[in-house]
Amino acid sequence: MIILTELHYHPPAALFAELLQADGLLLEAQEHYRKQTYRNRCLIRTAQGVQPLTIPVIDGNRAEKVTAEAIEIDYRQNWIHRHWRTLQTAYGNSPYFEYYADYFHDIYVSKPALLFDLNLQFLHLLLKCLRLPLPTARTTEYRAHYPAMQPLGTTEIHSLIHSSTHSLVDRRDWLTPKIATKTPEPDTPAVQSSVRPYPQVFGPGFEPGLSVLDLLFSQGPAAGSFLQ
Repeated sequence: MIILTELHYHPPAALFAELLQADGLLLEAQEHYRKQTYRNRCLIRTAQGVQPLTIPVIDGNRAEKVTAEAIEIDYRQNWIHRHWRTLQTAYGNSPYFEYYADYFHDIYVSKPALLFDLNLQFLHLLLKCLRLPLPTARTTEYRAHYPAMQPLGTTEIHSLIHSSTHSLVDRRDWLTPKIATKTPEPDTPAVQSSVRPYPQVFGPGFEPGLSVLDLLFSQGPAAGSFLQ
């Protein structure tokens, strides 16, 4: 099975639970960029509750006319400092923050020009941390719909899986920060509990739907065992 999804900024742990059964990951690169989504934001839990971290993009008002792989990050705003300080404040006392911190910080300070490239670097790091050695590829054209069984002749799929046919599951826009404001579809993470509760830094109670960073910094190498 190949999962088709947009590329997120530190996505919810539910995405990685979905990837447990996948043989490859196909990233939507040719869609028109969408604002107010996980493409440039993530949710973490702080002492003040759940807080979004948002990456500013250049010409955000025109972003919907730009393809996902071409959208540029706005470094005129000091967002890296704000994000990193917030992560330190939220997770500095978590069991595994210091174990992983340098790897994430190195990516931040490398300052790739494109949001797609930044998110892709973080994705590869997260897959490595969660021990999910999935091959990844990006789309070369936009398609509103994909057939359930994708023929080998399709370049993107062929680069992932060498077999005559392979099932493709379209998970584009499956994860959205606004999912709690509408009636969830039967196959969304809001309906299916894909992440087992784990001890979070701030409580009380378990807050679902957070960035996978929350799980990783809390559980470290055991994080994958909480995905189901």
